[in-house]
Amino acid sequence: MLFGRVKGTAVCTLKYPGTEGLKLLIVQPLNKRLEPLGPLQVAADTVDAGPGDLCVMVRSREAALAMPLVKFVPIDLALVGIVDELEVRPDSSFDFTLKPGRNAFT
Repeated sequence: MLFGRVKGTAVCTLKYPGTEGLKLLIVQPLNKRLEPLGPLQVAADTVDAGPGDLCVMVRSREAALAMPLVKFVPIDLALVGIVDELEVRPDSSFDFTLKPGRNAFT
C-alpha cells in the first residue's frame, strides 16, 4: 500500500469497457513522511476522494480487484481509503519481540 495526495482530476473521452463512469484523479505518491515520491500518476477513485485528500492506494492486480462492478479491467492504481489521522513513530520505537504468554496455538 502507498500514500498519495490528490492533486486534481483527469478527464477521459474514451474509456475501456467496464470503466465508464469511473472517476480518475491525479495523485502525488508520498513516502511515510508525506514527502513527494516520484512523478504524478492517474488513479481510479473508489472512495469518492477530492483534491487535497491524503489517500491509501494499491497497485497492479489489487487495484483492478478494488473496482466496484467489473473485476477484470485494466486499472493499475486505485484509491482504496482516505486517511483521517496519521501517526508516524521513529523507527526505533517499534518493538518487534514476541511477548511471553500462552494461547491455544502455542
